[in-house]
Amino acid sequence: METIVIQYRVRPEQVTTHLTLLRAVYAELAGTRPAGFRFVTLQLDDGRSFVDIALAPELPGPLPQLESFRRYRAGLEARCEERSTSGFTAVGSYGFGE
Repeated sequence: METIVIQYRVRPEQVTTHLTLLRAVYAELAGTRPAGFRFVTLQLDDGRSFVDIALAPELPGPLPQLESFRRYRAGLEARCEERSTSGFTAVGSYGFGE
């Protein structure tokens, strides 16, 4: 299973737009239900910082095929002040489908 973590902070004036685009991605994922793909977005307490975690047999998985994700991704750099991507190794988990 491949994993990726994306951390970013959205410009204050872009948070509402960002959340609208992100909700569309999750709605399309719920409609297509891609097998073996897991994706979670966490909004941190500052309201502007986010962490995406994607797990799949092969990444980027189904995301590039989703129209909503293409719209979301098209303006992501302009919406963000900071952005970084990294892989990770889980050292423990509970309830994440071990």
